Amino acid sequence: MSLIAQINKLKPRTFEDQYKEKLSNFNEWSLNNDVEALVYEKNFGENMSIDETSLSDGELYTIITNKAAKGRHGSLAAIIKGTSNEVVSKALAKVSVNKLYGVKNITADLANSMDWICRTNFKNAAIIADRFHVQQVICESVQEIRIQYRREAIDEENKQIIECRKQNINYRPFRYSNGDTKKQLLARGRYILFKPESKWTDSQKERSIILFKEFPELKKAYNLSMYFRNIFENSNSKDQASNKFKEWYLKVNKSELKTLISASQTIKNNIGKILNYFIAKQTNASAESFNAKLKQFRSLVRGVRDMKFFLFRIEKLYA
Repeated sequence: MSLIAQINKLKPRTFEDQYKEKLSNFNEWSLNNDVEALVYEKNFGENMSIDETSLSDGELYTIITNKAAKGRHGSLAAIIKGTSNEVVSKALAKVSVNKLYGVKNITADLANSMDWICRTNFKNAAIIADRFHVQQVICESVQEIRIQYRREAIDEENKQIIECRKQNINYRPFRYSNGDTKKQLLARGRYILFKPESKWTDSQKERSIILFKEFPELKKAYNLSMYFRNIFENSNSKDQASNKFKEWYLKVNKSELKTLISASQTIKNNIGKILNYFIAKQTNASAESFNAKLKQFRSLVRGVRDMKFFLFRIEKLYA
């Protein structure tokens, strides 16, 4: 709109105001729509995604999208202020039973609120836990171990600095063969623990040798996280994946790594939704991509000054 204004020798802000007040039907739209619960029945299909996002001032919205539209026009099925089952279900009551029962698969993260919304409103759909959110649970548990070691390294370094000051000598930290101090090794090792070994750079391979030699528990945790990742990449059926998860549980319990044992309990509690992934192989990537588009659009318009008008423009673009 700013570009159109400039080409026509108009002030961009003036043209935006003219569009809002005169050229569009925004004023009529805002009177006839509940902007806290925008639902588009025609955009519901067989394969849906549900996620939550913050549009402005930390206010959370539940967003339901249709995978078939691939993030383009017709992809937005509902945008509802709030994430509770009561609020979302009340808004979805506008949608016909046939449309809701026509949803065969719906992908979501592991949030309890999303689970209840799906079970209440999409009773005929298989709820699929997004594999990337599931893997994130395990990755975070591995990172917790690294963070704890790093805190200990920082405390150790601070004590050594104090001792050196008492003795009036310059503090020179020990450095490993790659030039890292212990604190740096644990900070830079973050990226190693996220990626499979095949994707490490030469410097990361060198760092990993030192990291795993100094901290064997990290190596144990990393191997278990990669084993978990491989279940998603190499399992061809629900039964095969189920058996591999059982093997993984046993390995985790034997490791005695508390953070991973806790994470494995989260996996057990959601195993039904997780195993549904191996039937349809669907993820919540489309919902995450849609959220990114909303944030990009919000950035393009330099923030949300008028939430109603922002939602009006989102409707025009995606609903």
